[in-house]
Order: sequence, then C-alpha cells, then structure tokens
Amino acid sequence: MSAVQVPPVAVADAVAGRREWAGLAVLVGACVFVSMDVSVLFYAVPALSRDLEPSSTEVLWILDAYGFLLAGLLITMGVLGDRFGRRRMLMAGAALFGGASVAAAYSGSAAALIVCRALMGVGAAMLAPSTLALISTMFRDRTQRRTAIAVWSAAFAAGSVLGPVLGGVLLAHFWWGSVLLANIVVAALLLGAGPALLPEAKDPAAGRIDPLSVVLSMAAILPVVYGVKLTALDGAGLPGLAALGVGAAAGAAFVVRQLRLAHPLLDLALFRRREFGAGILANGTTQFALMGLTLLAAQYLQGVLGLTALTAALWMVPSVAGVLTGLALAGRLAPRLRPGTVVGFGLVTAAAGCLIAGAAGHGLGLLVTGATLTGIGVGAVALPATDIVLAAAPPERAGAASAVAETSTELGAALGIATLGTLSTVLFSARLPVEIPGTGAGFGAGTGTGTGTGTATGSGTLTEALHAAQQHGPEALAAVHTAFTDSLRLTLLAATVLLLGTATAAFLALRAVRLGESDDGEQAEQAGQADQVA
Repeated sequence: MSAVQVPPVAVADAVAGRREWAGLAVLVGACVFVSMDVSVLFYAVPALSRDLEPSSTEVLWILDAYGFLLAGLLITMGVLGDRFGRRRMLMAGAALFGGASVAAAYSGSAAALIVCRALMGVGAAMLAPSTLALISTMFRDRTQRRTAIAVWSAAFAAGSVLGPVLGGVLLAHFWWGSVLLANIVVAALLLGAGPALLPEAKDPAAGRIDPLSVVLSMAAILPVVYGVKLTALDGAGLPGLAALGVGAAAGAAFVVRQLRLAHPLLDLALFRRREFGAGILANGTTQFALMGLTLLAAQYLQGVLGLTALTAALWMVPSVAGVLTGLALAGRLAPRLRPGTVVGFGLVTAAAGCLIAGAAGHGLGLLVTGATLTGIGVGAVALPATDIVLAAAPPERAGAASAVAETSTELGAALGIATLGTLSTVLFSARLPVEIPGTGAGFGAGTGTGTGTGTATGSGTLTEALHAAQQHGPEALAAVHTAFTDSLRLTLLAATVLLLGTATAAFLALRAVRLGESDDGEQAEQAGQADQVA
C-alpha cells in the first residue's frame, strides 16, 4: 500500500519554542499580503481607470501582471533560496516588494503601473517560497509542524479573499494607491524582525541554476495564458493560436531539459509520486475557482446590484470566515480520515458553493452562501494537500517543493481570474441586446480603448453596457443585468464541473495514502540535519 511517511522527531531540540512561533507570526504576515495582492485591486479598477485612463488591454495586465510573474518565478526563486539561503532570499524579496508597491501606488500612467505590478510579483516570488521552506526547518515536531502549516495555509487562502475586502475598506476613505501602500507593513515586518526570529537555511548540496530553464519556465506560462484570452475573446485567430503554440513548445522544451539536467530547476521526479501531483492539482483547482468566483462576485455586486466598493467588500467577508472554517475542519478531520477523503470533501464542497453562487440572480443570500461554501472547500483542501506535498519531498528539497506547492496556488488563482473572467465576458457579450448601441456582436471583444475595467475580466464590458443602457431606460438596463447574471451562472457552472472532476481524480490518487509516522529514528535525525541552520 502506497503511503506518505513522515518521520518522527529524534533530535533533542526538535520541539519549537517561543522564537519559532514568533517567527511564524512574521512569516504569516508576509503570506497574507503576498496573497492579498493578487485580488486587492478588484474594487480599485474603476477609480484607477478614471485617473490613468488605461485601455482595456492595459487593465488586463494591471490585474494579471503581479499574479503571473509571481507564479512564473516561484520555482526559480525556491531553488535560489535552497542554494543561497532562504532567509536571505526572504529579506531581498521583502525589500523589492515594498519598494515596488510604493512606486505602483504613485504611478502616473498605466504602463508604469503595469511595470511596478510586475516588479511586485518578482519580489513576492522571492519571499514566498522561503516562508513554507523555513517552516519545515523551524518545526520538526510532527504535531507542531501540522499546526504551523495550518496557520500558513490559512494566511495564503484567506489572503486571496481578504484582498478585495481590504481594498474596499481603504477605497471608502483614500485614493486607489492606498491599497498598494499597505504592503509597506509586510516589508517593514520582515526586514525589521526577520533577522532576529528566522534562521538561515540552505541546501548544502544545491546545484547551479540553469538560466535557460528559467527562461523556458516563463515562456511556458505567459504565452499560454495570453493565447487563451485572445482565443476566447477573438476566436481561433492566428495571434491566439501562435501564442498557444509558443507556450506549448516552450513547455515541452522545459520538460525535456529538466529530465536531462543533473540539477534541474524543477525536480520532475517529485511528480512520480501520485500523491504529490494530486496535492498540487487540488490546491491549484480550488484557488482557480475561488478567485474566479471572487472576481465575478465583485462585478455583480457593484455593476448589477449597484453597491459601493465598501458595501460589496463587506458582503464577501463570510467567504473569509469560510476559508478559516474549512482549515479548522480539516485540522480536526486529518487525524481521523485519510487525506484523500478530506481533499475530496473539500473539492465537492467548493463545487457546491460555485453552483449555489451561480444562482445569485435569485437573491444576494445565494451568492454569499455559495462564496462561503467555496471558501470552506478551499480551506479543507489547503491543509492536507500542502501537508502531502511537503511530506513527499526530501528535506533538502524543501524550498523546491514549497515553490511547486505555492506555484500551483498562485498560478491557479491567476488562471482563475484570467480564464473564468474571459469566459464570463464571452458569455455576457453574446447575451447583450443588439438594440443597445455599442453592444451586440463584437461588443467587449477587447479591441477598444475605453476607460472601463478591462474586457478580460468582464468588468469593462459590463461598465460600457451599463453606461449605454442607461441612455435607453429601465428595460435596457434590466436586459444588461440579466445578461451578466446569466453569464455568471454559466461560468460558475463550468467551475463546478471542473471541481467535481478534480475531486474524483484526487480521491482516486490519494485513497491509499496515509500521513503516518515511521519507526525509523535514524531517518528523522537525517531530516533534522539536512539543512544548514544558522
């Protein structure tokens, strides 16, 4: 029977003390802000659009540049942390993240904001893998490590839904740049307290970094996402298909190169264990659904129901509580049930939440209930899936394994925003009444240069359609509302199907897996000494 075995503690100083728990608090603060910034601008786009007047394509990249750079560089930065020191990488990332956030808050043009958001993504990618890798170094005791991972998972999962909430609160009192200036907190926290509370750790046998692998990893992600958006919005045209082809070719070249290198950027041998791949898939899919739902909910609450940014954000607070509830529930179930059962439960719960949220047109309570259930599902998956991924990797590869786990989370979130947002746009455009000028065929195709919130997220099309409908009376406005509500329902139905399919695959892959304890004390001692801890 296949099983993931987690060695027991055999070293004298294995039990974490006050310094380790204080260090965990610092790491958790960093995780919350890194995760929040994927979604923090959801409610700020109308305000920054008035100031910077970006085109719809520029707004697309304002929202996506951070997430895609973060996801695309996590593996590279995880390996660099293993080689040069995880705390050192954490400090450098915090400095870049904070500095780029300040520059982004005071950007004078859309192009400048895009560049700053990309730099923020680079900084976040530098510090994020080190957070989980340092937890594996600081907490050797099995029970303490599970608790620490639960707290870390809560920070990342809750941060993604806290982003719009924080943005809505700040926008009620300040200008749009304030949502980015909040990142100064995490930079100050890490740079001030990190050296005293966090140990230095690295892989003593780390190999050299392969620059070509870094380039190929990025070339495999960004063109594919861009191609998906172009194809969905403009049809199967040459530019979209070319981008997909470039991404697929780069991905194939990346895999071939990793198999040939003695020290690969991504250790593909990790994926030979079914439980590792299943944990990665489950984490990524739940974040995909959650972030897509969060984006569409923001548009529905503001565009269809006419709520202010603050009021709309407050209606999403229960989804944050849902994530925390799911994590607590997973912590209670983990000692009693196999991880496959817990992961499957979480995915099915998230699927039920998306299905219910899709019925938002029948009442705001359904949207809030659905978002909360989706949050519970995300939390229930995050803890066991992350635990499985870490347990499946050797201690000296903790940084790389952590980076893969976080890549699945952040890439899933970014793809959820891009893919579900794009799908919603296409469905919405197809249902707009042609008698409204500026709508109908081709409306929202992403070729305009208006100051809406970007067709790839669905918000630009909704903004322009609402503006046009207001010139034609209540019936036209109701038709636009109906079109968006229908697109929301169908998009979340697609997310539901994806989650149910993933639940089946994950349960089958994990049904024989246990997170148990080995009797091999020598293995535990080797695990405790694998990192060079300063």
